[in-house]
Amino acid sequence: MAVTNAGNFGLGAIVSYVYQWIQILIAYAFAPKLPAQQVKQRPLGHVAVIGAGITGISTASHLIGHGFEVTIFDQAEEIGGIWSRVNSTSGLQISSIMYRFHPAVKWTQGYPHRDEILKNTQKIWKMYDLDKRTRLGFKVDKVTRHSSSTDPQEGGHARWVINGNEDEVFDGIVVSTGTCGKPKKMDLPGEEKFKGKIVHSSQLDGLDCKGKKVLIVGGGASGIEALELAVQQGADTPTILARSDKWIIPRNTIVNCALALQPLGRETWLSFIPEFLLKKLHYRGLEDKMAPSQGFYTETPIVNTSALRHIRKGEADYQRGDVIDLDEDGIQFNLRKRGQKKGDDGKKIHYNADIIVVATGFEVPSIDFLPQDLFPEQGGFHYVRPNMYLQVFPIEDCSVLCTNATFRNAVGTVGHIHIGIMARTLMLFLMDKSTRPKPRDMRLWVDLIRFIKDRAPGGQLDFFTYMELCIWLVSFLFFRVNRLYYFFFVTFGWGFWSREGKTDKSGRLVGEPKFHLSISKLIGKGPSAQFLKNN
Repeated sequence: MAVTNAGNFGLGAIVSYVYQWIQILIAYAFAPKLPAQQVKQRPLGHVAVIGAGITGISTASHLIGHGFEVTIFDQAEEIGGIWSRVNSTSGLQISSIMYRFHPAVKWTQGYPHRDEILKNTQKIWKMYDLDKRTRLGFKVDKVTRHSSSTDPQEGGHARWVINGNEDEVFDGIVVSTGTCGKPKKMDLPGEEKFKGKIVHSSQLDGLDCKGKKVLIVGGGASGIEALELAVQQGADTPTILARSDKWIIPRNTIVNCALALQPLGRETWLSFIPEFLLKKLHYRGLEDKMAPSQGFYTETPIVNTSALRHIRKGEADYQRGDVIDLDEDGIQFNLRKRGQKKGDDGKKIHYNADIIVVATGFEVPSIDFLPQDLFPEQGGFHYVRPNMYLQVFPIEDCSVLCTNATFRNAVGTVGHIHIGIMARTLMLFLMDKSTRPKPRDMRLWVDLIRFIKDRAPGGQLDFFTYMELCIWLVSFLFFRVNRLYYFFFVTFGWGFWSREGKTDKSGRLVGEPKFHLSISKLIGKGPSAQFLKNN
C-alpha cells in the first residue's frame, strides 16, 4: 500500500502510508455508490456526456452513482482525453492532493505521470460500468431539442437529441471536451530552410536530445516541460525563447493552496505580497530575466521548481523576444528587455539549433455542436463561454452543463471536487423544478459577477481562483430557500432519490422519485468495499 520500500521507515514512508489511508477514507465517505450496490429502480433520467477524459468519466460516475443512466460519446478511440495524447513523461504540475478528480482515485505519489493518471481514469470507468455505456469513435456533430422539451422560461428544460437520432432522447447534456484538443500548430517564418528537426511539444517521446542544441519556442507549461526533458537527456544548454513572461510558482502544496485561496479572483492592493515573495524567494536572481511585469492574479501560472534551478545553474537558458526568421542553422531572434512589449525593437541575435520544439500548447475544442441560441447576445454583450451561469451553464437552459469546457485562466485545478459538485447541481436541476434558475436569473448572475469584477485585469469570468469558484458553487444554493434542503447533497454527495411503490416486469421500482437526505454510506456498505478489494 505504501509507495516506498517496505524497509524504509523514514518520514517519507510514514507520510506515504498516511496518504494512502486518507485516500481510502475519502473514497469511503464521498464516492458515489457502485451500480451493483444500488436499489433496483428505473433510472431517474438519461444524460449524454460528451467527452471521455477525466472530467467526463468522473461526471458520468457521479450520475450513475445517484441513479441516472448515462451514455458517453467521444470521437477518440480510447478514453483519457488529453492525457491519452501527451508524452509519457508528462505528469501533474500540481500536487496530486489537488487533482482528486474523483473520490475513489488513488495516487501512489505526489506528482504522478501520465500512465498513473490514465490507470486511475480507467479504474473509475470500469468500477462504475461506464465501459458498457461508452461509444468511442463517435463524433457529435449536432445537438438539437426534442419535441418533448419544456420551456425554461416557465421552469422547464429542454430534452436533447444527438446527431438527429430521435430514438434516443436525453434529459441533460454534459459537455466535458476540456480545454486541450489538437496540438496548436505554429508556422515559424522560414521553417522550410531549417535543416534540423522541428517537433511539437506533445510529441517528445523517442526524441534524443543528448549533446544537441535545443531551442524551445514558447514559454508556457509545455515549454517548461520540454526544457526539463532536454536537461534530463543532456542537451547542450536548452533554451526557451518566449514572447512573454509567465508567472512560475513552486511545486509546493501549501504555497499552491494559499495562492488559490484568494477569494476575490482578481488583483487587489494586497497582491504585491505574493508577487514580491515569489520574485525574492522563488525567482531569486532571475527577476529581471524572467519575472512577469503583469500582476499574478491575471492568468494561469506555471507550477515548476526545477526549471528555475536549471537556468540559475547555467544548465538551461531563457530569453524573451520574438522569432524573426529561421535559417538552416537555427533562429534569428529579436531579444527584448524586461518591460518591452511584443514586437518592440530589441537586440538581434542568432541561436544555433539541432532541434526546435514548438511549445504552443493545444487548441481549445469547439462546442459549436450545441444550439447557438443557448448563447445569446443582448445589450451588445455575448453570453458565450466563459460568460455562463456559475461559469458552466448556458444562460438559456440549465439542463446543459459544460464542466471544464469553459476554462480560460485560473489559479487552481481542473481536476478536483468541483466536478462532483457541478454534476450534482445538474442532477438537482433535472429532479426538482423549483430549484431551477430561469434564463433571466442566470443572466442576472453573470451580470452581477461582471459588475463585481469590473476592470479586473484578468477579466470577469475569464479568470478565477479556486476559492472564488467554490464560493460560486456553494452560494447559489442560498439564492433560493428550497435549494438549502439539498446543501449536503450538492456539496458532499450525501443524499439520494429513490422510487417507491410500483414495480415493472423486471422488478424495478417505477414510482415517483423522492429525495432522502442521508449520510448512511458512512456507516453502511459504501463504495470503499470495492475500492479496498481492488487495492
